[in-house]
Amino acid sequence: MTGRAAVAGPDGALRCPWALSTDDYVAYHDEEWGRPVHGDDALFERLSLEAFQSGLSWITILRRRPGFRAAFAGFRIEKVAAFTDTDRERLLADPGIIRNRAKIDATLANARLLADWAEGELDELIWSHAPDRADRPVPKTLDDVPAVTPESTALSKALKKRGVRFVGPTTAYALMQACGLVDDHLEACVARGTP
Repeated sequence: MTGRAAVAGPDGALRCPWALSTDDYVAYHDEEWGRPVHGDDALFERLSLEAFQSGLSWITILRRRPGFRAAFAGFRIEKVAAFTDTDRERLLADPGIIRNRAKIDATLANARLLADWAEGELDELIWSHAPDRADRPVPKTLDDVPAVTPESTALSKALKKRGVRFVGPTTAYALMQACGLVDDHLEACVARGTP
């Protein structure tokens, strides 16, 4: 169980062990991960970044997030939906982001799709899949944290059915964790239960 339970950080506070490998992770863990995120643009950003993370470490995405935000117009759906082929070529050449053609194309396609949704529709769809926190056991170690749940599988299916790309059940669950639909901070973690 050692290495899988909460670990004391430099300040002595117990944290999820994944959060202690870099200062970037500590800040992300303490200030963002697991806190509720609402708003279509904010959720589009998280959905896009989780898709870009697929197959990579999250720290790679986290450190390039400013570059992603600059390249994708702050992930404002309406602006990204209006990107042209010239913008696509710019993105494919941008060293500040992950230059993966399939992921870039999916992000652009998702923006065009979401631009036609009603305001708040993405937020409502995603949050409608949040499980009842009272029904979820509190994880004591990382071994207690799933990679996929019935809710993330349902969210993935619902998004795909509506045409959203690059959102499998694992990506959907990572989105749920990052955006506070679930609280997977370990039981002893200082960030557990923070709003």
